[in-house]
Amino acid sequence: MTLRPSFVRHLIVLLAVFLTVNFHSDLLASVPRPEHPRPDLQRMSWLSLNGEWEFEVDPAGDGETRGLTSGKVLGQKIVVPFCPESKLSGLGFGNSQKLKDVWYRRSFELPKDMLGKRIKIHFGGVDYQSWVYINGQLAGTHVGESASFDCDITGFLTRGTNEVVLKVMDDMWSGLQPCGKQSGYQSYSCFYTRTTGIWQPVWLEALGSSFIENFSLVPDVDHSRVIIRTKIDGQDCGLTLRADAYANGKQVGSETVAAANQNLLVIDLKEKVLWNPGAPFLYDLKFTLSKGAETVDEVMSYFGLRKITIEGRKFLINDKPVFQRLILDQGFYPDGLWTAPSDQQLENDIRMSMACGFNGARLHQKVFEPRFLYWADKLGYLVWGEYPNAGYGNQRGGFSAVVNEWTEILIRDRNHPAIIGWCPFNENFEASGELQKMVWNTTKAIDPSRPALESSGWTHTLMQPELRDAHDYTEDPIRLKKRWVNYFNAPSEKPKVPVRYTGQMVAAGDLGVPFMVSEIGGIGWGTSGGWSYGNGPKTEAEFFTRYQGTIDAMLDNPNLFGFCYTQLTDIEQEKNGLYDYDRKPKFDLRKVYQITSRKAAYERHEPDAPQPSRFKMEPKWKVLIGAVQDGDLCRPFKYTTQKPTDDWMSVNFTDKNWREGRPPFGNEIDGIRTSWKSEDIYLRNNFEYDGVPLNTGGLVIRYDEDTEVYINGVRVAEFHGFIGDYQLNVITDRLRSVLKSGTNTIALHTHQSGGGQYIDVALLVN
Repeated sequence: MTLRPSFVRHLIVLLAVFLTVNFHSDLLASVPRPEHPRPDLQRMSWLSLNGEWEFEVDPAGDGETRGLTSGKVLGQKIVVPFCPESKLSGLGFGNSQKLKDVWYRRSFELPKDMLGKRIKIHFGGVDYQSWVYINGQLAGTHVGESASFDCDITGFLTRGTNEVVLKVMDDMWSGLQPCGKQSGYQSYSCFYTRTTGIWQPVWLEALGSSFIENFSLVPDVDHSRVIIRTKIDGQDCGLTLRADAYANGKQVGSETVAAANQNLLVIDLKEKVLWNPGAPFLYDLKFTLSKGAETVDEVMSYFGLRKITIEGRKFLINDKPVFQRLILDQGFYPDGLWTAPSDQQLENDIRMSMACGFNGARLHQKVFEPRFLYWADKLGYLVWGEYPNAGYGNQRGGFSAVVNEWTEILIRDRNHPAIIGWCPFNENFEASGELQKMVWNTTKAIDPSRPALESSGWTHTLMQPELRDAHDYTEDPIRLKKRWVNYFNAPSEKPKVPVRYTGQMVAAGDLGVPFMVSEIGGIGWGTSGGWSYGNGPKTEAEFFTRYQGTIDAMLDNPNLFGFCYTQLTDIEQEKNGLYDYDRKPKFDLRKVYQITSRKAAYERHEPDAPQPSRFKMEPKWKVLIGAVQDGDLCRPFKYTTQKPTDDWMSVNFTDKNWREGRPPFGNEIDGIRTSWKSEDIYLRNNFEYDGVPLNTGGLVIRYDEDTEVYINGVRVAEFHGFIGDYQLNVITDRLRSVLKSGTNTIALHTHQSGGGQYIDVALLVN
């Protein structure tokens, strides 16, 4: 069989990954990560501060009173930008101790070309709260783990040697800060070794008395132009701002304006070359801020000419239906944790994905660094930007920090053509709906050029969304395919609008907007000492059968615009990657590529699902049995984890010896009220029904895994696999046949084979 040239190129690059030598010794001998951290906002005069710093853990949190803000030698050494938990830092603490307060210190001298200019110190990423001291004076603070920040330190510098001290407080145990997939203690399930303190490059930058603080680039494909808005910092008068665009080194457009604090420039392009997935073209862009003949500031950047539009069920890139074959990429590295050991590794991770037939990624529960986004831009790789939301406990006290940091992230990363959508949250709970809406509105205000998902999987809170998604780790490809065919061709009794009851919204059916299944697969291989989703295949042939069936279920559905497969690499104990944690392939990449890359139904013809009908009015639901989002209507259940007698679901069964607990029942997840860790759980509850004839009856349920539901001893619903959000299942006819006026009994049995577990249910009528 003839291999595609693109696949051969991917394999050649992959060889470089496996020939990588011991990074640690090289880093100790030279400056690690020496490349400029911001190819999208680059000035010529800069100095990397990566390398060896002094470091000290401050268990008592009394560093200030002990004089650590200046002049005190710290007790250890660390290699920046690697966190102290990582091996590449030279410390390798792992999760062995709680690092809440830590200190960094080093000295520097300005190079000659930076003398006499305004100087900023930049931190690419510090987890979580930072205080920057220059020569003993507080120069700036920041809250957040993912957004870059800087401080103007010009007024704090002295001639010759200068000192920078950084204090960091990372209290991920407070429940008030995001942490993504970091574990507060030992790694478990899908939570891994944490990151504390500096985890991205640190550098100095020289600027003029006035300078370009930030800018937004909005490509206008239809009119062959780019629309630019800039913000200028400084008090100089009589400034001129010029922007020049270049294609292959040749100037193809220019615009000059009298500079103010805020500026609008429009560059008409003489040559129109689009940025397309897999076939990217990047224009170079130069900003020049001048005062007469003097250049005050000069910045190099780039942009891609591409557009995103939504038409009905279609998600279009440059007016074409590009099926999004996404991989889940969590951005962890064995020796660097959240920090890639090299710039080459960032590029290689993308090429590893492309070698498996994927054309993009969900950058999962982590804000990836600008160098990764640069390589995605260069390689034509589609990405969805996320935020490490897990961990703030849905407490309103942490909301403002999340919104502020997400705003900083949007402003920093919005110019990358590779980013085709924002998805700040992942698998949120109903209680975080308020924050979801705040962040979604912020996202659309700052960047209206891209679609935004308020959350991937689980709880959706927008009544009229731009697009929707779901997570589905069903192991059986036949059932997986059937579920998502039926989703777009559901029985007429299934509602086609979001449904509210007691002020809450439960699962929307098909809304006629673009839809993707944004987590599938998770197929384990070589899981000894770890885990994967469900039961792993026993042979490689069985793996490929399941993998192909899973991918085919997505590719053959014309009403899906994409999917995301879990995942690119193993991470610590989670062993469901196509590569192991060291980036070695587990399978024949040619076979993986052929399965993943074949043409999808969505790319061959239009989506064919009918436009859903709409209810004129939302039904008013009465809650007979409440789920967790129903507050006081969520009442305790009787439960047992031991197999009861065969009549356990009947009305007359005596459950007085069963325990009592409040739902949700489950294990290892936020929001669980009653712990359940065994394979099976049996639940019973009584409720009252007034006998009024019902128009509609519904069961709102979130389950993990197989669940059967009985009313008055009769099975009214059965579910297989698991679902990560609350979904409404209309069971009107079945409820009419079993409900009686007065006292009724609901009974559930949920069986769990492995991984997480969860059960919660609400019964509604109207």
